Amino acid sequence: MVTRSVEDYLKAIYKLQQNGSPATTNAIAESMGLRAASVTAMLQQLSKQGLAEYRRYKGAYLTDGGMATALRVIRRHRLIELYLNQHLGVPWDCVHDEAERLEHAITPYLEERIDAKLGYPSFDPHGAPIPSSTGALPVQDLVPLLDLPPDTPSVVRHIPDDDPELLRYVASLGLKPDVRITVKEHDPATGSVLLSVVSPSEGETTHEVSRAVGQHIFVRRPSIGNER
Repeated sequence: MVTRSVEDYLKAIYKLQQNGSPATTNAIAESMGLRAASVTAMLQQLSKQGLAEYRRYKGAYLTDGGMATALRVIRRHRLIELYLNQHLGVPWDCVHDEAERLEHAITPYLEERIDAKLGYPSFDPHGAPIPSSTGALPVQDLVPLLDLPPDTPSVVRHIPDDDPELLRYVASLGLKPDVRITVKEHDPATGSVLLSVVSPSEGETTHEVSRAVGQHIFVRRPSIGNER
């Protein structure tokens, strides 16, 4: 049986293995706020259920079955975030925690009704891709804002949803998905960038973005000319 706890673990493993390496016990424990011993016990359970491949001291990968389950949970989470933001007016810095609670509760029927109501979207309010009902993910070619060369126009595409303070701050600068930006200059001493931001409401503004913030803002790779 796939319990809420199992779904949470599968989602955490999925996110951690995106860099091509196994999700280690310590990394899973840190991301979920759990003890390593508890994580080890669950990884052994997931392995027995055929949802993950786990090797002691090496970490875990999801099996095809585990991947499919993780993507279903992520799909529900991101659809809920978008629905809450667009139709209930929940701020984008608050939808993550609400979706964490609701993602385990909605039925497949309600999931599909929400998808239809939203017009079958491809991305959530933070620019994260929404898996299709078959588990397919829309492709993006992104780079961190800090890697964008000077005087090269681009578009903000994704900002992670798990830091409300960061989301509130970047929103105050007009930095949200689909906003056009241009790096004016890099400060090699601090790693910060001077940024031109063009938003529909504020027009063009200029802001200095620190390295700590800029590393969490992902933009369209300059060589890619197609819009989403």
